[in-house]
Formats: sequence, C-alpha cells, structure tokens
Amino acid sequence: MAYRETSRIRERKQITRQTILTNALRLLNESGFSGIQMATLARQCQLATGTLYRYFSSKEALCTAVFEHATIIEINRVAAQLQQAHKGVPERIADALMTFAKRALRAPVAAWALIAEPVEPAVSAARLRYREQYATLFAQAIDEGIVERSLPQQNSTLSSHALVGAIAEALIGPLAQQNQYQPWQAISASVQFCLQAITATPYTIICPQQELSHEQR
Repeated sequence: MAYRETSRIRERKQITRQTILTNALRLLNESGFSGIQMATLARQCQLATGTLYRYFSSKEALCTAVFEHATIIEINRVAAQLQQAHKGVPERIADALMTFAKRALRAPVAAWALIAEPVEPAVSAARLRYREQYATLFAQAIDEGIVERSLPQQNSTLSSHALVGAIAEALIGPLAQQNQYQPWQAISASVQFCLQAITATPYTIICPQQELSHEQR
C-alpha cells in the first residue's frame, strides 16, 4: 500500500517549513545571505541538520526560498501603493517607488542582500524573475496613465524596467554604506528622475527628509 500523508502530517510539515523560513529571514536581516548557515539555522529551529536538508536540499535552495518569501512581501507593498484609487497614476507610481526605498532603508542588510549581494545562480535567477514582477506592476500602472492621459504615450514595458532598475541602482550606495551615507538625496533624486522620465514634465517629490529619518528609527 502506498504511503499517504495525513492532513495532520502535512500541516506539521508546513509549520516546520514556515519556522525554517522565519528563522532564515532573521539571519538574512542580521548578516545577509552569507550569514545563513545550515547548521546554525538548524539549531535556531531546534531541528537536526539532516531534518533541515529534508525540507531544503541545499543552502542554495534555502536561500532561493528565503529570497522569494521576502520579495513577495515587498511586491505586495508596491502593488498596494499602485492600487490607491483616490490618487492619480503618477502619484501612485511615486508612492510605490518611495515605499520600496523607505522599506529598504529600514532594513538595509536584508535589502542589500535581496538587491545586490553576490549570490548563487538560483537566487540570481529568482532576482530576475521577481524584477519582472515589479516591472509588470509598473507597466500596468503606466498603461492606465496613458489611457487616462495623465502620462504621455510611451513603451510601458521599457519604461517600467527603467523604473525598477533606477530605484534599485539608487539604493545600492546607501545600502552598502548604511549609516555612513545620507540616503535621502539619492533616493529623492532618483524618484524625481523616474517621474520626470515617464511624465515628460518636471516633478517634485513631496516627502520631507525628516519623515524618512523618523521612519528609519
């Protein structure tokens, strides 16, 4: 007779998997992907190292799952900003970019790991897939702006990829230097650049530096 998992066993496995991801994410926040060591993680999860490998066949597989788990949270935040029905499309795009940047600056080690830390090929491939998801969200917003004429005609696919690349690139310096770098000028200038590019008009970012400093605390 073939073995069949009971619902209780599946639930227990799901809880264990979530515990592993939660603890791995904590390590990511502390020291990036390089700080995720299987033996250390197993101890934190109160599991045998062999048990950990039954859930994730390698560190690369685990880091890929952690990357996906963390990035989905950020994508949902961006999506929420882009869906604000009471704001125009340019304002929504500005809010989404600024939200992405602010959240990154509040967790600089994890954000650096997700955006720029040298990683294994599977994690690097996941980065590319999820950048496409970000770009798709922005492309949909740009298309909406074109229809409602708050944005000029443009290639929304190209523009959305440029937005994602610009904000990620603007964050690399502040995240790498962390407390030694004043990030506001780079981030605000980048978001302003992005909005001027897609609106073809001057655009002012209304988000005072002290607000960003307060949220970082």
